[in-house]
Amino acid sequence: MIPQSLRAQLDATEGRRQAEWAGRPVWLAREAWGELAVCLQGAQVLHFLSYAPPRAGGHRASPVATGNGEEALVPGGWLWITPTPQALPGAIRGGIPLCWPWFAGERGADESPDHSGPFHGPARKAQWRLEAVDEHEGGVELHLSPTERLHSQLTPRAVIQANARRLHVELITEHVGETPVKLSGALHSYLAVADSFACRLEGLAGARYLDKLAGFSEREQQGELAVRSGLDRIYHSNAEVVLDDGQHCLRIARQGSDSVVVWHPGEVLPEDTSAEAARRFLCVESANTRLDPVWLVPGAQHLLGTTLSLGNAS
Repeated sequence: MIPQSLRAQLDATEGRRQAEWAGRPVWLAREAWGELAVCLQGAQVLHFLSYAPPRAGGHRASPVATGNGEEALVPGGWLWITPTPQALPGAIRGGIPLCWPWFAGERGADESPDHSGPFHGPARKAQWRLEAVDEHEGGVELHLSPTERLHSQLTPRAVIQANARRLHVELITEHVGETPVKLSGALHSYLAVADSFACRLEGLAGARYLDKLAGFSEREQQGELAVRSGLDRIYHSNAEVVLDDGQHCLRIARQGSDSVVVWHPGEVLPEDTSAEAARRFLCVESANTRLDPVWLVPGAQHLLGTTLSLGNAS
């Protein structure tokens, strides 16, 4: 579910190319295996569409009007992007933003004197360079790194793999300093759905979670999670989950993560997203949070990953 202007950029792509969208440099691929769009601000995957199984009529679906003068959203693809992206230097809501080297307000790695660094860390607004593009399992593998130093002791790099079967994103942190650092972070995936409040998540039954909308109170998930309103929860689980929106199922596996964040704003909408557009996504995030922070020692590395693939609910 992406804005019509980004769809137009993809329709004009045969093979691979660099372009500009929303005032930002983007890398685009449209090949036999599917489509991929990556923004070089934040090394952010904006769009992924697999061409297997068959495209059921092709990827040029009819626009979905959003009203209020917003750009139309176009169905097709596994990720959602807001129809009203912020101007630079703001971040784009949607796709898979990189939250690094901290998640939300958990600023253990924040080096500012009063821990007033940006919400979700500096990586998502930073400029990244494309280091390499390789063939990988019938698809493509991208390697990216920031153009400027984002932390005195930690260096990140991103790896994105896409083919006809799956999308895989890795955020790899290396400690190049001299003292341990408390690291958190997230791959803040905005998954496209037919209706946010008709979704079901399988795989979390019995898991303990922190409810951020109830002062981080700890609770236990009773049965599978049915999304019927806004929620903001951190589940303590490393299990694979399946998102079923009634029209398709998406499997979400995670690596280096014992936290899965499930978020939807409900009626408390972000400024850059209308109620109608917001009914088209659900965030299911691979994360390291206060439940599983990573103490990274000098010379060590940590890999936080997420893998999306089509699959059936049990």
